[in-house]
This record gives sequence, structure tokens and C-alpha cells, in this order.
Amino acid sequence: MLEFLLALLTTATVGVLLIPLLKQRVPHTTRLDNDLAIYRDQLGELEREQAAGALPEAEARAARTEIERRILVAAEQDAKEAAPKDTATLQRFLPPALCLVVPLLALGLYLKMGHPGLPAAPFVASARPPASATQDDTPALIAAAKKQAAEHPDDPEALSALGEALTMEADGVVTQPAVEAFTKALKLQPGDARAAFYLGLHEQQAGDSASALKRWAALEAQSPPDAPWLPTLRAEIRKAGGTPGTTASAMPQPSQDQVEAMSKLSPEERQKTIRAMVDGLEAKMRDTPNDRDAWLRLANARKVLGDTAKASDAFAKADAITKLDGPPLKDWAEAEVRQIPPGGAPSAQAVAVLERLEKQEPNNALALFYLGAASFAQGDKPAAVKRWKTLLALLPPDAPIRAMLEQKVKEAE
Repeated sequence: MLEFLLALLTTATVGVLLIPLLKQRVPHTTRLDNDLAIYRDQLGELEREQAAGALPEAEARAARTEIERRILVAAEQDAKEAAPKDTATLQRFLPPALCLVVPLLALGLYLKMGHPGLPAAPFVASARPPASATQDDTPALIAAAKKQAAEHPDDPEALSALGEALTMEADGVVTQPAVEAFTKALKLQPGDARAAFYLGLHEQQAGDSASALKRWAALEAQSPPDAPWLPTLRAEIRKAGGTPGTTASAMPQPSQDQVEAMSKLSPEERQKTIRAMVDGLEAKMRDTPNDRDAWLRLANARKVLGDTAKASDAFAKADAITKLDGPPLKDWAEAEVRQIPPGGAPSAQAVAVLERLEKQEPNNALALFYLGAASFAQGDKPAAVKRWKTLLALLPPDAPIRAMLEQKVKEAE
């Protein structure tokens, strides 16, 4: 009853505090508006530098092409994410409604399922609690686990249960005594899933995500498909920034000593060190040429470094193993586009990738623009006009690239 009264009091307090918010009008500003303002400033600065003679014509064309490409990407993302125009009412009333509903919903869930003394579910769902304890009695569970481990110091299951109990006792923090219990359990029984999981959790909590992901990937690989701990394991892998189901070698992660050493390097030396790490990953690919995920990681690393040709090659190798689609296909297309010289036409490989992207996303701005350029270069002006007009219909009225695109349509017609 007390919890119910507290929830009602909280809801009433929030309602009073939200009255000023209900009276406010929320202007609708899209992310595209901000992006276009930035790109317009960049184009203006480019024109000023060119007029002053501080920027060669070739470099100015290249810079202008890159800015136009970014505008296309921004317009495409805005077309996908744009909210309906008349959203002022929704934006005005949705936050207050959520603020009022959430406390009541939380109260309902709490009354239905909550219990202050309920411990976290054990990692191994099939683990049986000691007979002397109940699921709602955390102190008894911990005491029973400690007693069992003291009576059977060489029993890996008892040690693993002790480590989990100590972790529960510390509110989810894998303490050093728990680490010692898990380490001993894993040494006695190398396949102990619970010990491997919590040791990875300890590494994650200590800031060593790379070691945690490596340990968890190995555990996932050796686990049966119906293992009860897989959902928990995969959830933690996602939290650490990994991808469940990927057991391939990861991007080389520098140790703490290497990070500190790199921080003392000049930007040029640091860039060389990073390139050496990526080159090392590529060299390792000779041993696992059919590792699609590793090729994708290498491709993205090359793309970040600006090695677009090598990035495209890595994307192509991943595609040869299993056809790319979704975000990887878009990344591949962007890597191909970045290799097009200013004013030039896309290569045959770029056209092939862009056509696949257009089939996947008919309104993709990059595909429409550069496939239009390819059609124009091949003499198929109607196809170029069709794609460019489709793109014009997607662009906002004040898009800086619109005038250039309209001029291209006039030339093609």
C-alpha cells in the first residue's frame, strides 16, 4: 500500500511540474536543417578561398564534390528519419504523457513481479540452489554456497557457485575473492561456462572490453545451441560493443601500455602505428581467408584510415563469401564512390555495387546520383534524367546541390 501511495504522489508531483511544459510551443527543427547550414558555410568558405586564389581549381572541385556527396547522404538519412510535418502537438504532449505513465507502469510491474529480496537469476539456469536456502533468501544462498565450497574446496561446481554468490553479495560486481573462486573452478574444469562468463564480466568491469569479448566469443562458440545461458551471454556481448555469433578474430586492440605509448607519439607517428596494426590484421587474413566478418572489420578499418581502394577490395572479398546487403553494402558503395575523380564517371565495379544498392533501396541518394552520372557518361541520357529527377524530388528545396543537379538535368535533356 505504501508503494502505491508513493507512486501516486510521484505522479501528482510530476504532473504539477509538467504544467509549464504543456504551455510551451516546441519548434520543429530537423537535423537536415543544421547539416545544410554547415555545408552552406563550407561551400561559401570554399568559394572565398578560390576567389582569393588560395585554392587550386582541382582541389576546389574535389572539395566541392565531397561536400555535395555529404549533402546527398544527409538528405537520404533525413528522408528515412523525417517525422511528419505536423508533429508539434505530438512533441508537446508525448513527453508529459510518458512522464505520467511510466511511474504508474513501473508500479504495476513492481506489484506484479517485484520483490526487494529477489536475487539476480543465476547465470546457469539449471543450477540448483542449496537445499537450505530459498530463491527469495539471498543471505541464505550465499551462506550455503560458502559452506559448500569450504566442505568441498576442490569441487569446481561448488567454487563456481561460490563465485556467483559473492558477486550477488556485491550487487553484481565481480570482486577479487569471486575472481579467485572462478579462476580455480575454471582450472579444475576448463569447460565451466559460469566461471568463464563471470571472469569475462570482471574483465569488462575492469575496462578490458577486448579480453572480455574474446573470452565470451570462445564461450559462445563452445556452447550448445540450446544452452540456457546463451541469451544472457549474448546480451552482455552486445553491451560490450561486440556482435553475438561472431567468433572470428577481432580488430587488434592495443594494450594499456600501448595506448599510453601511442598518446606520447606525434599525430604522424600515431597514424603509422595504427596503420601497422591494420596491416597486421590483413596479414593474419591469409590464415583465415574465408572469415567474412574479419574481412568486413578490415574493410571498415581501411575506410576509416582513408584507404578506400583497399577498403573496397576487402568488401569485395567479404561479398565473395556471402553476398553483402544492408549497411555493409552501403559502406561498400560509399568506398567505391570516394574513388571517383571529380567530374569523372563511376567505374564498372562501382556501378555494379551501386545497382545492387539501388535495388535494395530505390531512393538511395548516392545510387541515384552516381548511377545517373554513369548513364550520362554512357550516352543513356533518359536514364540519367529519370534518376536525377527522382533525386531532386527527394531533396529539400534549399539543398545546395539542387542547382547543380538541375543544371545536369538541363544538359541531359
